[in-house]
Amino acid sequence: MAKAFASQGDLEDKKTTFAEIGPGLYAFTAEGDPNSGVIIGDDSVMVIEAQATPRLAQKVIDEIRKVTDKPITHLALTHYHAVRVLGASAYGAQQIIMSDTARAMVVERGQEDWDSEFQRFPRLFQGHESIPGLTWPTTTFNDSMTVYLGNRRVDLMHLGRAHTAGDIVIHVPDANVMFTGDIVEYHSACYCGDGHFSDWGDTLDAIKWFQVDAIAPGRGDALVGRDRVDEAIELTRDFLHSTYQPVARVAASGGSLKQAWDAAREICDPKFADYAIYEHCLPFNIARAYDEARGIDTPRIWTASRDLEMWEALQG
Repeated sequence: MAKAFASQGDLEDKKTTFAEIGPGLYAFTAEGDPNSGVIIGDDSVMVIEAQATPRLAQKVIDEIRKVTDKPITHLALTHYHAVRVLGASAYGAQQIIMSDTARAMVVERGQEDWDSEFQRFPRLFQGHESIPGLTWPTTTFNDSMTVYLGNRRVDLMHLGRAHTAGDIVIHVPDANVMFTGDIVEYHSACYCGDGHFSDWGDTLDAIKWFQVDAIAPGRGDALVGRDRVDEAIELTRDFLHSTYQPVARVAASGGSLKQAWDAAREICDPKFADYAIYEHCLPFNIARAYDEARGIDTPRIWTASRDLEMWEALQG
């Protein structure tokens, strides 16, 4: 029998941080666990990323209540993954916003993703019994939309495929701060199991074009200052390139998934082994890179049973 996923043994709670990254803008981070963001407007609050369960969402709400008593009226979800969206009910937000594509992915694979993530990363689903069901947006958009929290403008944009086909970023122009979701990570592995390697770099370039003064990434520390923002973008780019290129070479020569795994580890282990969730992400990243290199454009749906089949194949 295959050994357990690395994430199944990751049971230690992480230290959380609630840092101001611009006027009325906060990043909730947790040592490589999923981040959330907070935008305080004139009369209301937008939260970015819900966390995986209402219990975990309450940790974000508790931090918000230390700095404002304004109501949480908007919840923006950068993509459909269970660890980002299933805590939504805790906020009581009037509007839950996703891209059109992200909503379509909830329809197509939301339950399968929930089952898959719950199996492989149980710690992130503390209080899972309180999840009322799949999270559905009240509002969707195609390329961009603007929300006003009083006079504070918030731009939500789909800049291209990356971590998923439906990723969005949230930009606050008055502070020139961006919340990127999992398009950008900092000293944390990118999860690429539903990603698009060939497009991701272009989407990073689109983010870089804004020359923002701070970023709240999907995982890892908040990044204040353009030098740190650029560092995070380029580290993310290097992670993607280092993962995809050795796998693509193996796929082009007709090699197996296990050979692709060995080739990628040879390149990536020395560079990224100390990154958060590296071992958790690696098998899914290599499986997706292998598929993409063989011409499979739309990521195959991960299910609890497919997870185990893939993991078993990599143990040989």
